[in-house]
Amino acid sequence: MVFPCGYQDMGFAKLDVDRPRRRGHSEAIFCPGKTKIQLKGIVRELIKGKQEILLTKLEEKTFRWLKISYPALKYSPRARLAYWSPKKNLEKKGLVLVISAGTSDIPVAEEAAVTLEVMGNRVNRLYDVGVAGVHRLMHNLRSIQKAKVIIVIAGMEGALASLVSGLVSSPVIAVPTSCGYGANFAGLSALLTMLNCCSPGVTVVNIDNGFGAGYFASLVNK
Repeated sequence: MVFPCGYQDMGFAKLDVDRPRRRGHSEAIFCPGKTKIQLKGIVRELIKGKQEILLTKLEEKTFRWLKISYPALKYSPRARLAYWSPKKNLEKKGLVLVISAGTSDIPVAEEAAVTLEVMGNRVNRLYDVGVAGVHRLMHNLRSIQKAKVIIVIAGMEGALASLVSGLVSSPVIAVPTSCGYGANFAGLSALLTMLNCCSPGVTVVNIDNGFGAGYFASLVNK
């Protein structure tokens, strides 16, 4: 039953079916802690309402089970993200660039990139250009400066976001990752570095939150 307040009470969840009108995009579903049956019910209602689907942090075996009932669902193994969109064409927006410091940061970067694509954005990727080999970043400076919005994904010390911000005029969204050795504290050190960034124009999302970065970048890119 759809209530006047704009949500659908499914018993175990109150699906925010009004969110596309308010925010421009459907409610994304964080999968850990939800059963397969619960996820199946949520997907059914989203498809019925022709709303885009983003299932974040989804295990591949659960995706395979869901795909039996909903063959239109697609999956990115690196991003651990299942998705579907009724949109056929990319919207006429600026270019969003997703940069990763290292190869180990790519899963979070892909979560951001796929989120952006499902939301109708044009996306370029630039991976493994961290500060340990800064010439790799500088070699791509022209393409970096063409982006309307930039997402920077970095673990270890998380310095890449500040460096990129100092080279461009576009806003930068920094995503710390849990990639790193012991004193990285599962991403806390990168998070603190990004929060203390001395270059203006950088905003920071939570550790490993590629979806949050992609969503915010899409709003900025409208």
